[in-house]
Amino acid sequence: MAHTTLPDAETIADYSASLNPAAPREGSASAPFLDLKAQFRSIKGEVMNAVARTMESQHFILGSEVETFEREIATFIGAQFVVTCASGSDALLLALLALGIGPGDEVITSPFTFVATAGSIARTGAKPVFVDILPTTFNIDPRFIEPAINERTRAVIPVHLFGLAADLAPILKLAEHNKLAVIEDAAQALGACYDGYQVGTRGTFGCFSFFPSKNLGGAGDGGLVTTNDPELADKLKLLRVHGSRKKYYSEILGMNSRLDALQAAILRVKLPHLEEWTQVRQQNAEFYRRLFAEHKLTKWITLPSSPINCRHVYNQFVIRCRERDLLRNFLRIRGIPTEIYYPFPLHLQPAFAYLGYEEGQFPQAEAASREVLALPNYPELGSEQQERVVEAIEDFFDGNNLTKGACNE
Repeated sequence: MAHTTLPDAETIADYSASLNPAAPREGSASAPFLDLKAQFRSIKGEVMNAVARTMESQHFILGSEVETFEREIATFIGAQFVVTCASGSDALLLALLALGIGPGDEVITSPFTFVATAGSIARTGAKPVFVDILPTTFNIDPRFIEPAINERTRAVIPVHLFGLAADLAPILKLAEHNKLAVIEDAAQALGACYDGYQVGTRGTFGCFSFFPSKNLGGAGDGGLVTTNDPELADKLKLLRVHGSRKKYYSEILGMNSRLDALQAAILRVKLPHLEEWTQVRQQNAEFYRRLFAEHKLTKWITLPSSPINCRHVYNQFVIRCRERDLLRNFLRIRGIPTEIYYPFPLHLQPAFAYLGYEEGQFPQAEAASREVLALPNYPELGSEQQERVVEAIEDFFDGNNLTKGACNE
């Protein structure tokens, strides 16, 4: 892999589109990968009233809208304390800073995740330590965590990827035995559960994102940190406002990471709808499963795992296919949008080259990066659109006779 090659125009266009998933690419179908406009139309009156209320108040930084949202979402998640912030990336960084993690420390996490997970570790001066993933769930494999622990290890960051909880029980047991913090990266998994508990409530911290494409998305960036420790909650609140309790007096070095009141007001409108939206996402996922079975495609396609002790919220519906790039190009020609989360594992990215990892060290993460493909899944998605997606995938395999590349052989 040539890691120094500059991205081409198509790669840049793909990245730009992924940041604005509601905007169809040139030449794509009228139905986008994620239809945020349809969601907005369904709640437009409520949202505009909330925006008007905030504009009338002219109180934009923290304040009552943010405080009320923090109480409401703390109840939804089941966490004792919630501290909102400016983004999901900042949520991870604030959690690490609250623990005092910095140069000389190590934090174990997955290489198959968005860059912010490991990037937040690196920004503190600590060292990200990667371990491989489970091929069935794409989440960190607990078996590889203990061999990676040493005297410098301070925390583990399991990622609840695509809306499915990581296997927390063995991770929490290891962490307790080795006196490590557990920071749950739940950016894609609000409402997901593990053994009956919502993610973000079992570890030292839970970190969430309100990026517009998330199942609870704002009108821009936003995030929050959960904790059940009052002292850590107090430190988080201090850190997000430059370490200051009173104006122009900083007790500690902090940062500017506050959730805007406008975002809080919009999220307050959306939160009561989240459970209904989640159930529709789950129904869509089950319909996809039925369609793939009816079309006899499971020989070539591996469907998302959903362990019985977990509640999957399907922030993304991600399949695996060894002919992923050929399939994606075929679907693009047919006007069906897809996304790849994630095309390059973190240990092979230039930003983390200084860590010294090499290709082949984490084979499951590398294979996932070559094979994963996210299909459209959002509450407003119609069954006829899902049928069109699966029929196109069937046409791809019928036309190419790719039995030798079957994913489940």
